[in-house]
Amino acid sequence: MTPAIISGILRSPITAFVARLLLVFMFLGSAISKLTDFAGAEAEMAHFGLSPPWLFAAATIITQLVGGLLILLNRATWLGAGALGIFTLLTIPIAHHFWSMEGPMAQFEFYVAVEHLSVLGGMLLVAILAERTRAA
Repeated sequence: MTPAIISGILRSPITAFVARLLLVFMFLGSAISKLTDFAGAEAEMAHFGLSPPWLFAAATIITQLVGGLLILLNRATWLGAGALGIFTLLTIPIAHHFWSMEGPMAQFEFYVAVEHLSVLGGMLLVAILAERTRAA
């Protein structure tokens, strides 16, 4: 049985908002960073072999910004979580392909890929919980 104080915290709309903010913080921060340094965003896309870099930079910014805001505002949460989940999953073979690396870099990129899978789990969970609260 959950203690009353913990239950109150977990049921609070403020806690739900903070949890959604923490989940999307890295996406919103990345989008803002790319917006303020679009040339850097293009260089990042070119570094990973994505062409044309400006298109991938723009698509990344839009996906991160819109997806993050949809989750943060708890509107069409399934769409925001789906977009960010797919985006996060796609970054593994594009930027974190540990299986083609060796040594410490391979190990580092493996851990990043595993963290990305955890983020994907968070996206699935936020979408599930948003759907359940609407059905209740």
